[in-house]
Amino acid sequence: IGIIIAIIKIFASENKYLKIPGIICDFYTTIMRGTPVALQLFAMVFAILAFPGFKAAAIIITFGLNSGAYVSENIRAGILSVDKGQTEAGRAMGLTQYKTMIKIVMPQAIKNVIPAIGNELIALVKETAIIATVGSTIGTLTFDLNQATSTISFAISSYLAPAILAGGLYLVIVYSITLIFPFCLHNTPT
Repeated sequence: IGIIIAIIKIFASENKYLKIPGIICDFYTTIMRGTPVALQLFAMVFAILAFPGFKAAAIIITFGLNSGAYVSENIRAGILSVDKGQTEAGRAMGLTQYKTMIKIVMPQAIKNVIPAIGNELIALVKETAIIATVGSTIGTLTFDLNQATSTISFAISSYLAPAILAGGLYLVIVYSITLIFPFCLHNTPT
């Protein structure tokens, strides 16, 4: 989602066929970045995609659309951060606009945006803590760590120990992501 939206927004000013899709993409990113993810989750689960047995899909779609808006802006900024001389050099070598974007601009842009994408992934993992607010049950995809702590707290009559355990598990997941992304940064094409 992020790559497609970013490319449409970049080329919308140059291509008359992308003007309306560019406006739609601007509207999408404004709404998704300007409203709380909890509100988006409620709207998707209880209104827009309120079909029986469709809750897990509605949750996945909500987080995907929300994260896609942020990723699109990260990628757009990464593409725009590549010096215009790089594009001009590719065009001077006889490459088409598409090949210049794929072979010259995108590899440099990806290297620039990996840290931001890593931060977005971390934020996405932590945002899943709100899944319990739309109702989750054991054994379903919508059963998150916070809901697990509630379930455990009923069994042991304490909320602090399971909450600390859930916090520790989130910390392990987030720290694992932070260990993976520097590795990706050193192994991206230049």
